Amino acid sequence: MPHDELKQLVCQANRDLVPLGLVALTWGNVSGVDRTAGVMAIKPSGVPYEKLQPADVVVLSLADGRVIEGTARPSSDTPTHLYLYQNCPDIGGIVHTHSIHATSFAQAKREITCLGTTHADTFYGAVPVTRDLTPEEIHTDYELNTGRLILECFKEHGLNPAQIPGVLVASHAPFAWGPTAAKALENALVLELVAKMQLETLALAPDVQPIPDELLDKHFLRKHGPDAYYGQKS
Repeated sequence: MPHDELKQLVCQANRDLVPLGLVALTWGNVSGVDRTAGVMAIKPSGVPYEKLQPADVVVLSLADGRVIEGTARPSSDTPTHLYLYQNCPDIGGIVHTHSIHATSFAQAKREITCLGTTHADTFYGAVPVTRDLTPEEIHTDYELNTGRLILECFKEHGLNPAQIPGVLVASHAPFAWGPTAAKALENALVLELVAKMQLETLALAPDVQPIPDELLDKHFLRKHGPDAYYGQKS
């Protein structure tokens, strides 16, 4: 099959959700995209991670969501992933989980403020929370409207998805993304960990203030800016 490498990468990223502690049961999915081929690949709906094989991964057209490879039903969240890919050309992988701490913030409808450098290394400011979906949005094209809601949130707050690679969907759970499925998985893990850190920090210091702008800039830009110097040159 022509998309074996993409299916292998997406399969492995989905299986990695379990040892990273980001999912229980089948509460999550990872997708990846091959923009040159014009396709996305995603976990099939409801398949246990331990049973997932590359051949099970469903490949769809980026243009219209038509299934190109696979006999299983794709994840019910596919329209959300597809909309984000169609409207954010820099995104190459998306992870959706119901990880406990990040989901707690989503259910509380509370953003994850940047309190320290661990957060600032990945997210250039607070991880936002969306508004609630309207009843009409829930009853008509729910998953597609979830994707629209995410990008509406970023537009309204003037946020760059490349600088804040994650969001909390109100009353639902987190989504994270990145240039590859593997990087999206890493960002989803960081999102969960900083959510846990924030809850524990607030328990110790309820009145804690966000990180100073200078320190936020320093930590984010040394890894992601044009003059980044963290890590090794490729």
